[in-house]
Amino acid sequence: MNPASLKERIYVALDVNTRERALQVVRAVSPVLSSFKVGMELFYFFGPDILRELRAAGAQRIFLDLKLHDIPNTVARAAAVLTKSGVDMMTVHASGGSRMMETVLRAVADQAAAEGIPRPRVVAVTQLTSTDQKMLNEELGIPGSMTEVVQQYARLAQQSGLDGVVASAEEVPLIREVCGPDFLTVVPGIRPAFYQADGDDQRRVATPRQALERGAGCLVIGRPILRSPDWREAAEAVLAECAEGSRL
Repeated sequence: MNPASLKERIYVALDVNTRERALQVVRAVSPVLSSFKVGMELFYFFGPDILRELRAAGAQRIFLDLKLHDIPNTVARAAAVLTKSGVDMMTVHASGGSRMMETVLRAVADQAAAEGIPRPRVVAVTQLTSTDQKMLNEELGIPGSMTEVVQQYARLAQQSGLDGVVASAEEVPLIREVCGPDFLTVVPGIRPAFYQADGDDQRRVATPRQALERGAGCLVIGRPILRSPDWREAAEAVLAECAEGSRL
């Protein structure tokens, strides 16, 4: 795998709450890693304008992670509006069901065609990485093992025409079993070897090497870079560790 294609598969999560900090991170990191994830906090505070500013600062690809989940028509209309911003990828919740996912995909494709831009990839969240087995069964009331639930949601997303799913690294081989190697897996909860932190709310985490060994398509890495005193140096360390894992 060449370094250019590997770099395009690593998204830096801009989990910050100010425009200035987001732009500072992009300017510092984009010479090394130029794909970024924008989540709820940043987007809800600043709206679509922040996406244009991030591109001007050096972001080449943007993964808009808003985890849309509502009735099909509402989500489809929202996704069509977001498509106009030219993002590379966006998320919905697989638990919204096949009708919601199919309706979203049609709306996104139609809007992209009308704008004359590439269609954003649409990926579904299977289960959040903060969810463990006990929470799944006892709090959310979903029966079965985490494996069974993730595979079921992944299969449903693929049957609905989506490009892939968001899942933890440990679930990637299970998803590949039922959906094949070409179905995209986007893996958050990436913790490089150099990063140590207490009180992490993400339970199902992995190193870049572990995720790539298991067949992950894209990696999402936030805290290990953002909490580093030198963002660019941390990005370089992440890329080096991912390159090592991709050679296995």
